[in-house]
Parts: sequence; structure tokens; C-alpha cells
Amino acid sequence: MADEIRYEYKTVRTVRGTDGLMISKMQKDGWELVERSPGTLRSTLDFRRPKKPQPWLLIGAVSAVLVALAVVIGVASALGGGNGKKSESDKPAVATSEKSSAAPAPTAAESAAAEVITSQNTPEFAALLKADSCDDANLDFATGHEGQTIAFDGSIVNMTPHGDYDTRYDFLLGPGDEGPNTKVGPAFRYEDVNIRDLKLTGKKVPDAIGAGDKFRFIAKVGEFDAIQCLLSLDPVSTEIR
Repeated sequence: MADEIRYEYKTVRTVRGTDGLMISKMQKDGWELVERSPGTLRSTLDFRRPKKPQPWLLIGAVSAVLVALAVVIGVASALGGGNGKKSESDKPAVATSEKSSAAPAPTAAESAAAEVITSQNTPEFAALLKADSCDDANLDFATGHEGQTIAFDGSIVNMTPHGDYDTRYDFLLGPGDEGPNTKVGPAFRYEDVNIRDLKLTGKKVPDAIGAGDKFRFIAKVGEFDAIQCLLSLDPVSTEIR
């Protein structure tokens, strides 16, 4: 039928406790929840939304313009290629390369000046720790500071085995001391790590850790998953609090 609605579908897996945030995020983007399959550790959410019609006529017109432009450029290149004169762009770039290689390496003082990002020295990070886990501030921070090191007081919101392994885990971390009851701040994620990867430090390192435990997390910033509202981190060290 000409008026039949066609849908696109998407399946999302979420860590237990984040279903509501994910559904809200997807609904803002026009997705409709079709089915929810809760699991012990993770939930599976199935969504759909109407497909947007493809502007075929516009695509065809743009393609025609590009073809015509390519022909004009080809003709101009053929006419200008026999004048025997070299343009500035044809000159060898030896001088430029030499200048680049001659740039001085950073001094030890300059290297030491790169600070660990905390809520005290970076207002942007302080605001992020109070923002919603799906707020645009998460993407802005991850984009601007990927690979840099952050430090914050937080707790384990959830800890689940990664895949079929019983020694590797996915950690959901939150700022503050509320553990599974954390409601404010980013949803930080350590994915596929074992306990040794956390590099636990402190006066008394426990034999086991779990949801609700409080730490001083030091980690490198990774990517932000806008679908699951998770900000990935790579552990550097984890101090007992």
C-alpha cells in the first residue's frame, strides 16, 4: 500500500538500572519502545521509528552537478598542463619538512605542566559531575578531553561479569558515595577489566569489591556512547576511601 508506514528498528542492551534513562533518551530521538526483555544483569530494549523518505530527486540532481563539475575540471587541467610552468604547489616541500622536524621537543617542565583534571581545577568537569548522564555535556567533555586523565571521588553503581568470563567485569561508576542509588552525574564505564586492571591502592586493599564500595578513581577519558548514555574510562589507579 502506498500509505503503509515503514519502520527502522534498533535493539539496545543496557546495564540493569539504566533502562529508564535509555528509554527517555531514545524517545527524544523519535524512537518508540516495542519490547523490553529484562535480564538478571542486563536488559534488552527493542525500538522502532518511521523511516524518513529518501529525497531521490535531490540526490539525482546533486549527482548530475558533480559529474558536470568533474568534466569542467578535467578540461581545465588538460588545457593548463602544457604551458611548461610549475605552480607553487608543484615545488618540492623539502623546506617545510625540514622546519617541521626541527621543532623542539617539549621540556620536562612543559610535560609536567599537564595536570590531572579534577573538579577543583576544571570547572567544566565540576559541572559534568552534576549533569544528567544523557546530557550533551558528556559528549562535549569526551570529545574535548579524550585521552586525558581525570580524578574524582566515586563509588561502584553496578558490577557485572563481562561475557562468559568470571574474572573480567563491566563496572558502572558514579560520582559521590551513593553506589547503586546514584542519581546525579555521568554514568562512567569500565568495560572488560579484571580486578588487577583497577590497580587498587590504599592502606588496606580488600580481598573483594562490589557495588557500593567507594574509591578515588583516576582514569583516562574514552568515548561517550550517546545511545546508552555511558562515558567510557580506562583505569589508571583506584584508591580505597
